[in-house]
Amino acid sequence: MPREHRGARRPLDRQILALAVPALGALVAEPLFVLVDSAVVGHLGTEHLAGLSVASTILLTLVGLCVFLAYATTASVARRVGAGHRAEALQSGVDGMWLAAGLGVVLATALWLSAPWAISAMGAEGAVAGHAVTYLRWSSPGLPGMLVVLASTGVLRGLQDTRTPLYVAVGGAVTNTVLNVALVYGLGFGIAGSAAGTAATQLTMGAVLTVVVVRGARAAGASLRPASGGILANARAGVPLFVRTLSLRLAILLTVFVATGLGAVNLAGYQVLNSVWGLAAFALDALAIAAQALIGHRLGAGDVSETRAILRRTLQWGVGAGAVIGVVIATGGWWFALLFTTDHEVRVAITLGMVVAGALMPLAGWVFVLDGVLIGAGDGRYLAWAGMLTVVVYAPVALAVRAWAPEGPAGLAWLWLAFAGVFMLARAVTTGLRARSDRWMVSGA
Repeated sequence: MPREHRGARRPLDRQILALAVPALGALVAEPLFVLVDSAVVGHLGTEHLAGLSVASTILLTLVGLCVFLAYATTASVARRVGAGHRAEALQSGVDGMWLAAGLGVVLATALWLSAPWAISAMGAEGAVAGHAVTYLRWSSPGLPGMLVVLASTGVLRGLQDTRTPLYVAVGGAVTNTVLNVALVYGLGFGIAGSAAGTAATQLTMGAVLTVVVVRGARAAGASLRPASGGILANARAGVPLFVRTLSLRLAILLTVFVATGLGAVNLAGYQVLNSVWGLAAFALDALAIAAQALIGHRLGAGDVSETRAILRRTLQWGVGAGAVIGVVIATGGWWFALLFTTDHEVRVAITLGMVVAGALMPLAGWVFVLDGVLIGAGDGRYLAWAGMLTVVVYAPVALAVRAWAPEGPAGLAWLWLAFAGVFMLARAVTTGLRARSDRWMVSGA
């Protein structure tokens, strides 16, 4: 590569890393909430931990479906900032936070009232169901805080500030640990104390990030009042991204269904493999977040050529990071397996699955970054249709694996070939074809 070409890339590389590295820290900090809750509640007893597992699955699924609050806000704010309309950008962000707060109150109320039904639908019974209902109800007041955190983080990403969410996430993780220990063991509140501590932490995080955004809005001359038109605009922008996220959740649920049908060995191996895949996804998600912010900003400024340059470079980063992570996963499968289980068959299943996962990780890097590019461009409607199409393509292949995969540990490798291969390839094709065209590059605010 010519020296001047490499030199031209360095400023863009610095921008990507300046956004991606703090974003990665914030993404990794968030799962510590569940980890801390699990560690604290686990010492209360097996039934308590089982109840937490059921309740947290419902809660995390609900919050995961609302991630559009962050994505839609990032794209909207970045585009307006790029166009030089900072006050309008922050007004859009404030409206998004009002939407998050209102939606959080509605969902918290619904979750409190429907907790027994939701837990029963998950198949929990007896003492496990009782603990699950308790955790779900005491954690539900934190939902408005969780959703405001999503929306305010989106605002700050749109302003190309990923450091503040990192600091708040780390502070929240520490606070959550202290509150959980104090409430569960110090005051003897049991599993309710763990849920209440997490809820209080999430509300505090939402309040802190709200103060940060409010200060920025006031400095820019933006109104803090909820504007019905702005809230509706945020809601309309969020619907396609909700559908896109729903398609991903459906694919994951289908994968779990198939793993369940492949027997206990493969299901246990799936849990480990999925955890490792999820951890690797954080690094690729961080690059996608950087792409969202940079693409939205440059399209807002009307700089199409720079937008193409960002697309190319972030894709190179995504594939490269995927390749490095893939080598670690593929070659370290057996050693990862030793950390999680003593069952030889499960270890073999994990090892075979990780070879497949590692080989396909560069493809995942391509997909994650392209997803971020199109979200940053505000191309949510296309992503919604494409997401549902990929599920339609994946479903028969996944079901074929459940019906015909060979018995034993090799079944997990076939399942991951279907998920990380067919499903990810379908996503790569649909997003890649879109990126090759100019339809997504709508410039201006």
